[in-house]
Amino acid sequence: MRTMTKIMLALLLTALACPAQAALALFACEPEWGALAIELGGADVSVFVATTAKQDPHQIQARPSLIARLRGADLLFCTGAALEIGWLPVLLRQAANSRVQPGALGYLEAAGQVRLLEVPTRLDRSGGDVHAAGNPHIQTSPDNIRVVAVALAARLKQLDPSHAQGYTQREQAFLQRWDAAMPRWAAKAAPLKGVNVIAYHKGWAYLEAWLGLNEVGTIEPKPGVPPGSAYLAELLESIPRRQARLVLFAAYQDPKPALFVAEKAGIGSAMLPFTVGGTDGAGDLFALFDDTLDRLLAALEGRRG
Repeated sequence: MRTMTKIMLALLLTALACPAQAALALFACEPEWGALAIELGGADVSVFVATTAKQDPHQIQARPSLIARLRGADLLFCTGAALEIGWLPVLLRQAANSRVQPGALGYLEAAGQVRLLEVPTRLDRSGGDVHAAGNPHIQTSPDNIRVVAVALAARLKQLDPSHAQGYTQREQAFLQRWDAAMPRWAAKAAPLKGVNVIAYHKGWAYLEAWLGLNEVGTIEPKPGVPPGSAYLAELLESIPRRQARLVLFAAYQDPKPALFVAEKAGIGSAMLPFTVGGTDGAGDLFALFDDTLDRLLAALEGRRG
C-alpha cells in the first residue's frame, strides 16, 4: 500500500512538473497567420509556421518535415485563393489527415473571409502566374487582418469549446488594440495618399487600396515573370510619364531590379516586410504595419526605405 502511494505521488509530481499539452495543434502556412494564431490562441494552441518571411510563398517545397507536421495538425490555417497551389495539395495528400482536408472544420482559408481584389476576367498562361480567385496577398491591409481574426477566433471556439472563454477574451483584447491602432496608422499614412508607385510583383493591391497608393507599373512584366533588360529599359523610359515616386519590393524578393529602376529614375525605393518577420522591425502584426509605414514614408522623403 505504501509502495502504491509512493508511485501515485511520483506520477502526480511528474504530471505537475510537465506543462500541459496545448489543446490544438495549428499548422499555419504563412507567418502572418501564425502570428495571428498566437495572438488569439495563447497557451491553448501550439502553432507551427510552414514558411518564413524570406521565402516566396508561391514557391515552397513539400518537405517530409512539413508532411509530418500537417499529419498531426488539428487546424490548417492558410491564405488560400491558390497562393499555396504549388505545394499545399501535396502536403494534404501525403499527410492523409482527415481533420484538415478542405471542407473539414479543421481547414480555414483567410482569403475566403474577405473580398478579393484583381479577380481576372480572362485566364491563360500568356498572362503569367495569375490567380483565378483574385489577388491572394490580403495580409497587407489591416482591415483584412481584423476580419480574419474574427473568423479564426470563431473556428478555434468551434474546435475547442472547452477553452472558448479564453479565445473570446484574447479576441476582444486583440481587437481592442487593433481598433486603437487603425486611426493612428491612418493619420500617419496621410502623406502617402495619391502617390504613384511601381511594384515589383502584384503583391500590394490591398496595401495600395488601404493607403490610396496608385500602382502605375510593375518590375515584373507579368506576374511571376522575371524582368529582362529590354523590359526594364522600357519601364524606365515610361516612369516620368507615369509620374511614379516610389518603387516597392518585398523582403523576400531580389532587390537588384527594383533598386536599379529607382536609382536610374531618381525616385525612392522601399523594401517592405510583406509579412511578420520580413524585417527586424516587423516582429508581430502591429509592428508589421508600423514598420511598413515607416519605410514608405522614409522612401517618400528621400531616405532609404
